[in-house]
Amino acid sequence: MSKTKTLPPELMAASADDDPVKPQKDRKFVEALSRGLDVLRAFSHGPVILGNQDIARLTNLPKPTVSRMTYTLTKLGYLSYNTQLEKYQLSSGVLALGYAYVSNLKVRQLAKPYMDEFARQTNMSIGLTCRDRLHMIYVENRLPPEASLLRMDIGLKLPMATTSAGRAYYCAVSEKGRKVIEDAMEVKYGAESWPEKKEGLDRSMEDYKKYGFCLSIGEWDRNINSAGVPVHLQDGTIMTLTCAAPSYLISAEKLRGSIAHQLAMLASDIESLGV
Repeated sequence: MSKTKTLPPELMAASADDDPVKPQKDRKFVEALSRGLDVLRAFSHGPVILGNQDIARLTNLPKPTVSRMTYTLTKLGYLSYNTQLEKYQLSSGVLALGYAYVSNLKVRQLAKPYMDEFARQTNMSIGLTCRDRLHMIYVENRLPPEASLLRMDIGLKLPMATTSAGRAYYCAVSEKGRKVIEDAMEVKYGAESWPEKKEGLDRSMEDYKKYGFCLSIGEWDRNINSAGVPVHLQDGTIMTLTCAAPSYLISAEKLRGSIAHQLAMLASDIESLGV
């Protein structure tokens, strides 16, 4: 595989429906807007402060294009400019958009009491996540009453390939959707890492077909065991529920034998709320 190969936009789209692909040729698609959003997404890749050259490297956009985008986004209040470092960081405009999405997410509000009870009964943290390209993002996280471990902040991103949340999403989408995700992951991870990631996804698919849940036993973090299940919303959106705990508290056997099944039943209960 060529090292210079990059992901086309259609492989990186984050659709809410079952088939995360956009048409390759679409007269209604505004390329300039897409590039501006790619600039904002660059700040989710690591450093919170980036210069135009950093953004150009992360987005594969020409530096002059990046300069125009960062200037415009700063004027609109989505970026702020640090004059000492001569670099940019996200501004409050982005926070306002994110808060508007999370605060108006009906499933999050309705699922909270169910998630609280699950956390209390199992002594595990439980999260609700949605997809963002090749990651899953927490939109809610609930903890046992006296727990301080595994506090996942809203907005935290998890890799799709190695987490139970991501695997549950992968298993729940259509075959065409999975193929798009696999193609994107193959490019992302390369020839050396992709076979191992694909093996984990294949194991998860077997579990999902048999039991309705997916596991990640020390594969995202060697000290963490977790389970994930999809939640199908009425508008066709797929979200996932994931529960996690340190391996010294919850063994893989206990997770697979009972808790993951309880999580799958919880997902069914949430779906029955009609969200």
